[in-house]
This record gives sequence, C-alpha cells and structure tokens, in this order.
Amino acid sequence: MTYYVYILANRPHGAIYIGSARDLRNRVEQHKAGIRGSHTEKYNIRTLVYFEVFDEVMDAVHRERRLKRWPRKWKEELIGKVNPEWRDISDQILF
Repeated sequence: MTYYVYILANRPHGAIYIGSARDLRNRVEQHKAGIRGSHTEKYNIRTLVYFEVFDEVMDAVHRERRLKRWPRKWKEELIGKVNPEWRDISDQILF
C-alpha cells in the first residue's frame, strides 16, 4: 500500500491544510469539490502544493502530526523547496 501526507493551499503563502490519505488523487478531488462544513471549504483551500509518499500508514500519520506542529515558517519553507510557485501539483500523483 501507498500512503500520502499532503498540503493544500488557497493561494501562495495563504491558508493551508495538512492531511494524510491512502488514495491521494481521490482525496484531492474531494477537497476540490468542497467538503461541506470543512476548513478547506471555508477558506477555499483547493490547490495541492506538496505531498510525501509512505509505505506504512503509521509513518504517514506520524509525519502528518509532526508537520501540523511545525511553525508556519517551516511549512512554507518545506513547500518552497519543491514548489516555489505554490502551483497545483495534482498531476504528479502516481497511481
């Protein structure tokens, strides 16, 4: 199995959301469709700007928890290293 930790944003350096999923493509589509009553719907967070791949679910869960505790500056630096324009990288999700 493959698991993912991902970061979505509503614009460069704007509101972000960090999550984990087994099926990242489907999860991103759910966010883009607007999950009713969610943080991502409220702040229009729809752009996949970063993701990591894991073989073990617990590794992904632990990484998600660590990232959520990071200072905002560290999160922005992490995204900027691989995606300086904060563009949508949904097309890079492997099946």
